[in-house]
Amino acid sequence: MKIGDLSHRAGVNASAIRYYEKIGLLPPPPRASGQRRYSTEALDRILLIRFAGEMGFTLREIRIFLSGIRESAPVGPRWKKLASRKILELRDLVARARRLEKLMRGLSRCQCSSLNECVRRLELSPNRRAIAQSPSKSISSMPAS
Repeated sequence: MKIGDLSHRAGVNASAIRYYEKIGLLPPPPRASGQRRYSTEALDRILLIRFAGEMGFTLREIRIFLSGIRESAPVGPRWKKLASRKILELRDLVARARRLEKLMRGLSRCQCSSLNECVRRLELSPNRRAIAQSPSKSISSMPAS
């Protein structure tokens, strides 16, 4: 099938398909008259890439998962390994989200009379300290308030 057909059936832009080829997620297809011609395995692979992405896997993780895998190879052990890592990440994310929610609930009831008072109270907040000390780059690198 041509790239337009694959794009339509997989629900992704043709540019995404070319990008997947470029970064090694999708093997380059054979060409006929200069045009890419994809097999149904390419469709399966793109649908798998989309599914894994929707489950929170990064393109790097997906590339590791797909590297060297044959179409007929069992994927269960690879899924298990990646899923185990992702479960740990999700537990950390949920714990951080709970701390953030608790902090936001407190901030929504803020009655500080000045910015200085608010900053002092935030410095004393155990939730704020826990968030600031979190290993997550996205929160620890953000200003605290």
